[in-house]
This record gives sequence, C-alpha cells and structure tokens, in this order.
Amino acid sequence: MTITTEDPIAATRAEVSAWFFEDYLPRWVAAAQGAEPPEFIHQYWGTPMHVTGLEQSFWCLDDQSVLAFLEFNYAPLRESGYSHTVVPDRRVFVYSSVGAAIEVIWSRRSADDVEIQRWATHFEVAKSDQGWRVVGVQAAGTDKDNLDDVWPRGVSGGEDV
Repeated sequence: MTITTEDPIAATRAEVSAWFFEDYLPRWVAAAQGAEPPEFIHQYWGTPMHVTGLEQSFWCLDDQSVLAFLEFNYAPLRESGYSHTVVPDRRVFVYSSVGAAIEVIWSRRSADDVEIQRWATHFEVAKSDQGWRVVGVQAAGTDKDNLDDVWPRGVSGGEDV
C-alpha cells in the first residue's frame, strides 16, 4: 500500500486555475455576449473589491458598484464587436490554501480575430465559505505578450534598516 501526500500548494494552484480559467472566463465571455445575465459576476467578484486601472483607483463597495464596473468593462467591447478572449500569458501565485493571485494578459478580440483591447491584469483572490472571490484588481493596458515584459520581477532580499 502506497500512501501519497498531496502538495497543498499544487492542489490550491490547480483549484484556483480551474475556477478562474475554466469556470469564470467562459462565463465572463458569455455575459459580455449577452448570453448570461451580468449578475453572474457576484459568484466571482467579491465586495468590497478594490480596482486600479486607467490611472484610477476605487472601491466597489456593494453589488451595484460591482455591476457598474462590469458594465464599464463590457461597453467598449460590445461597441467594437467583441467575440472572445485569447490569453497570451498567465501565471498563478498561491500564498496559502485560501489566498492566491492570478496574473493574465487578456487579448480581447472580435469574431474575425482582430484585437480590440489588450490588458495585463493582476487579480487578488481569496477563498471563503462561499468559494473563491476576486477581492482586488490591478490592470494596465499593454502591447506585450509576456507578463515578465509588463511586470518584471525585481531582485528580492533583505535590507538593513
């Protein structure tokens, strides 16, 4: 009999990745296309949720402000004939069994595969008794394909104070 011990970090990474890329992303796309009501977002974005992007920083403090932020994202895409999203790069950081971050480059495209928008986005996610929720979003427009070119990782180390 072989006893195996599952790596908790790897298990959480797999769980978060499946939740985000296999569940959240297809539903986000479906709602952008009008095939799903926008209220679906409350299963993925928590409140409060902090957002930075377009040189703005603000809090979504209730369900209505979360829906307003979602519509803010959808409006220019719908006007441009949005169809789907391509993910040129992504990475998932696991901090604990209940905390992680997801970084992704979104290439949002029309039906004829013309790029409408390209964003590098960092999502802070936390798990509660209701499951995983996005609690913070940092976004920056980009023309890069690789997250290391958008947000290079600096040198780490201690410093005497």
